[in-house]
Amino acid sequence: MREIILINIIGKDKPGLIAKLTGSLAEHGANILDIGEAVIHDYMALGILIEIPDESRSNAILKDLLFTAHKIDVDIQFSPIDEPHYEKWVSLQGRERRIITLLGRKLTAVQIAGVCSAIAENQLNIDVITRLSGRTSLATPDSHASACIQMTVTGKLENQGQLRARLLTISKETGIDISFQIDDIYRQNRRLVVFDMDSTLIQGEVIDELAARANVGSQVAEITRQAMNGEIDYRESLTRRVALLKGLDESLLPLIAAGLKLTEGAEKVVRTLQRLGYKIGIISGGFDYFGKYLLARLGLDYMYANRLEIENGKLTGNIIGDIVDGPGKADILCRIARKENISLKQTIAVGDGANDLQMLTIAGLGVAFHAKPIVKKNAQGAISSGGLDGLLYLMGISEREIRQEE
Repeated sequence: MREIILINIIGKDKPGLIAKLTGSLAEHGANILDIGEAVIHDYMALGILIEIPDESRSNAILKDLLFTAHKIDVDIQFSPIDEPHYEKWVSLQGRERRIITLLGRKLTAVQIAGVCSAIAENQLNIDVITRLSGRTSLATPDSHASACIQMTVTGKLENQGQLRARLLTISKETGIDISFQIDDIYRQNRRLVVFDMDSTLIQGEVIDELAARANVGSQVAEITRQAMNGEIDYRESLTRRVALLKGLDESLLPLIAAGLKLTEGAEKVVRTLQRLGYKIGIISGGFDYFGKYLLARLGLDYMYANRLEIENGKLTGNIIGDIVDGPGKADILCRIARKENISLKQTIAVGDGANDLQMLTIAGLGVAFHAKPIVKKNAQGAISSGGLDGLLYLMGISEREIRQEE
């Protein structure tokens, strides 16, 4: 029977600790079956699973480890592992893994406890917890700071809908964003990110700006509200709203474009993704005049939106060509993916309204950004308490990696 021992070491972290401990094991020819370390605020927890060679005696190895641990001032514990238990553990490799991401302006024990309880209730186990956000200063707090941790969980999930519903409830009750996605090969190999434009990539709705200039703001706002909540068909709503703009002077369009304000974190997320080699696009139910402005301003790769008809320097109240509605957005995403020769599972879509739902559903990762309840309920991820750069965390990109790219 093989002799297998789990070694747990806890203490203040310092350079050379692991070198000294593994050096003691090396002198006895021990085989390392697994190793892992976590460091929080200069304190480390290290685990090493070893197999004792047939020609060696465990007493001698453990004695040397105890002496080394005393010299470097760390606590050490040993736990024997029987071979059948070890083999059962090995057989669990390849279990379904899911990533649960918690994102907010700050994280509290109430929020984390709620999520951990939901995970346990569904017979899942948390294998790894990783902080993705940077360290937060208490002396000089940043009003735009984000706090994010990522949990890797394993186990057979019997009722995915039940867990999603529970996490959504926790999100509502505690004010934290929670995303839930399968950890597969596609998650690490995404290549395309597309954004809705109005109220996602930019603040507010362009059509509201146009309506204000045409003195039809209240009528357009009401139709917009109904459309975003899925109460009326998007095609009908857009047709009705654009009709109200009839007669608006074309000269106002560049003024409105110049006044567009990007959403918090928009430039950061675009800049980071571009450096990482992602293709980035806009798929909008808004208007291409403003989409083209953003395409040039941000250096994006794709832009699809509706085209306003203009005659004699005035808006006619009509749209030229097919309307980019919910199904249209999904179809465009498919077309871009085919052009880039990638799977839909390698795409990410971000939007806020009901007309984004089909696009969010078919993407490898669909993210509801400050979205209506119906959108949040059906999206894999959500960002409601921070800027658009929270998307980087949902993609598993840490603040440290972001800064390395800057």
